[in-house]
Amino acid sequence: MPEENVILVNEHDEQIGLMPKLEAHQKAVLHRAFSVFVLNSQNEIMLQQRAHQKYHSPLLWTNTCCSHQREGETNIQAGTRRLHEEMGFVTELKELFHFIYKAPFDNGLTEHELDHVMIGYYNETPVINRDEVESWKWMKIEDVKKDMVVNPELYTVWFKIIFDEFYHYLEEHKSPLTSHNIKNN
Repeated sequence: MPEENVILVNEHDEQIGLMPKLEAHQKAVLHRAFSVFVLNSQNEIMLQQRAHQKYHSPLLWTNTCCSHQREGETNIQAGTRRLHEEMGFVTELKELFHFIYKAPFDNGLTEHELDHVMIGYYNETPVINRDEVESWKWMKIEDVKKDMVVNPELYTVWFKIIFDEFYHYLEEHKSPLTSHNIKNN
C-alpha cells in the first residue's frame, strides 16, 4: 500500500502542496489534520488507546480519532471516514474550531498541524480496528483533565495540546454546540 500524502497548508489553511505523511513529520512541515471528540450522554469522552504496533506513540491514550484529510475531502468527510475506519461507527460530526500546533516526538518526528477539531455524540460500544486501536474507554471530561496532570506519560503529545483547546472551547461555549455543560473546579 503506497504511503498516504498529507495536504500542506499555509497558516490560513490554503493548500500549497502535497507530501508523503512520514516526510512531512520528519521535516515538521505544516499540514492539515483533524481531531474528533465523541461524547456520550453522560458527558464522557470516548478515548482510544493507540495500537501497540503504531510507529509513534504506541499504547498511549488519545482522543476518539485523529488523522489527515485526503486531497478533495472535506474536514467532515475525513473525520467521518477515519472514525469508521478506527472505531467502527458513524455519527454526525460538527466542526468546532481549528488551530495550529507543533509537537515533537521522542523519535525525531514532529507534528506541525493546522488541526480541525470536531465533535460528535454516540452512546453505543465501538467495534475497534485492532490495526489502529488497542483499547478504548469512556472518561469524564474533568477526569481526563485531572489525569493528564497526574499521569501525563499515558497520553499522546498532541492530545494534551488539543484537549486543552477543546476544554477551553467548551468553557466558552457552554450550550450551543454541546448538550452538556462542564463544571469548573
